[in-house]
Amino acid sequence: MSYQPHNPHLVPQATSPALLLPQRGLRDAAQGLPIPADAAVTGPQHQHATELAQRRELLKRLGVSTGASEDFDELARDMAEKTGFLYAFVNLFLEEQTFIGLHQPPADSGYVIVGRTMSHDHGWCPEVVARRKALPLPDVHASPRFSGNFVVDAVGIRSYFGAPLIHESGAVLGTVCVIDPEKRPLSEARRLRDIVIHAGTQAMVRISPAPVR
Repeated sequence: MSYQPHNPHLVPQATSPALLLPQRGLRDAAQGLPIPADAAVTGPQHQHATELAQRRELLKRLGVSTGASEDFDELARDMAEKTGFLYAFVNLFLEEQTFIGLHQPPADSGYVIVGRTMSHDHGWCPEVVARRKALPLPDVHASPRFSGNFVVDAVGIRSYFGAPLIHESGAVLGTVCVIDPEKRPLSEARRLRDIVIHAGTQAMVRISPAPVR
């Protein structure tokens, strides 16, 4: 059974454009339905700017494109198939969360179709980047800290598993993650976490196949 969001404006249609997950500003409507984020940016602005500049410089040295990639889309699809989740992402933390790898249900499936970007103020990947280790959430409603996230209702998400993309230099470039409308049993948490961690390792092999000097 497909998930139907409570907000009628978010109900997917076969001919509708992708839903852009929350962003700090409006985008071109041709890219999807824009949803401005009303949450304030948290954390020191200088630190955010410094980390962003470091990521940009490292990705440039590695020769990594920040656009959509068939290679990373394939990795996301493989991660979704192995976990049984509907959505999977390879996510770089740039000016906004940028999904260079994305797998999601078909446009005519009845599920919400998302775009390639999301604000840093939403989702659970910012927590993964901050803690620098995997975050398994078999049921996001089990914790008030994580259940109030915008994407819970916008996309209809009940479970999340994410892992960081950490370069050998120590820089956290982003995450890999899977999300799904159905919660998962606690007995499955370790297996699902390990699949996502392994996908993160594969992503870093593709991002940085050789040491950067």
